[in-house]
Amino acid sequence: MIWRAGTVNEVTKAWGDARECRVTLEDGSMHRALAYTLLVGTPEPGDRVLLSASAVARRLGTGGYLMIVAIPDRLPSDPAPEPGHIVKARYTPLQYMTMGADEQESPWHELLEEADSISGMPVVVADLHSALPAVVAAIHAKRPAARIAYIMDDGGALPAWFSQVCAGLTSAGAILGTITAGQAFGGQLETVNVHTALLAAKLVWDADIAVISQGPGNLGTGTRWGFSGTSVGEAVNAVNTLGGQAVGLLRMSNADPRGRHAGLSHHSLTALTRVALSPALCPVPELSSEDPLSQLVEHSMRQLVSEQLDTLFACRRLTRLDVSTAGLSEAFSASPVPLRTMGRNETEDPLAFLAAGVAGFAAADLLKTK
Repeated sequence: MIWRAGTVNEVTKAWGDARECRVTLEDGSMHRALAYTLLVGTPEPGDRVLLSASAVARRLGTGGYLMIVAIPDRLPSDPAPEPGHIVKARYTPLQYMTMGADEQESPWHELLEEADSISGMPVVVADLHSALPAVVAAIHAKRPAARIAYIMDDGGALPAWFSQVCAGLTSAGAILGTITAGQAFGGQLETVNVHTALLAAKLVWDADIAVISQGPGNLGTGTRWGFSGTSVGEAVNAVNTLGGQAVGLLRMSNADPRGRHAGLSHHSLTALTRVALSPALCPVPELSSEDPLSQLVEHSMRQLVSEQLDTLFACRRLTRLDVSTAGLSEAFSASPVPLRTMGRNETEDPLAFLAAGVAGFAAADLLKTK
């Protein structure tokens, strides 16, 4: 843990329950800092703040923020008593107490107590949080009235408040909201695990489709098994256990400089063929001459992906579905939030978003069979 103290100069940006600030440290340097208001209160110019600086000191890319841990001279008032005894980020200095939709004090406890099925609900399972806007845009392009729930597991960011994507999609009405599962917290609904998150999406929110991914900031070590996206396979198993239809979103890229993520990422290959022990429908982008983004994917990359897909679909549990990318450019342009992955937009890494978009198309089409 690396500590710093500083003073807030200005609040530069706000979304949901997050506030981005400019702070000056004791050594005179100026940095971006982030405060979660439900944890530490709302920062104001002139406030003295205590910050955690480990990620910035190690020059990690995720977020690029100092994190405001406390505003010691102006601590927030105690919250009013309310139901809930679920503790998330457990046994850390900033553990967060909330009400889980599935716990005894919840108004939905009786509804969820013996619940055991999501009744065929399509569930798109993604590795990266950045896929969410493309999936949502594609679903709405085919089914404008679709009720979409986003489930954020605890593989990346724990506070849902960090995600500008979640805040933007929710405020625009593109998704019903976020359900935070496991140690993740800050969603409109909280649950103990992905299984009860799926049940809450279907039974509490009456969702037509759910999308599951980790929060922003996935973890990878460059090894076969050392990455947080193994949760994709576990989520596929949960969807099938509860009687849903798992749609495995293939993580692809034609711009990632790392060989293990070129074309079809090894994350998808490992999670879907080795961790998932139950079926998944895996949509493959059928690059259309009618779609401007498809034209940006070079021939050599198409050849590489074709070879990688042969390996993937040697796994008999996975069903290949080729889906035309026609119409995705228009769908993406209607997204209420920007599309970005690893700092790249849809024209800089078109394959990443086309793969996400066809997963959304496929999930929307599954609703027709209900």
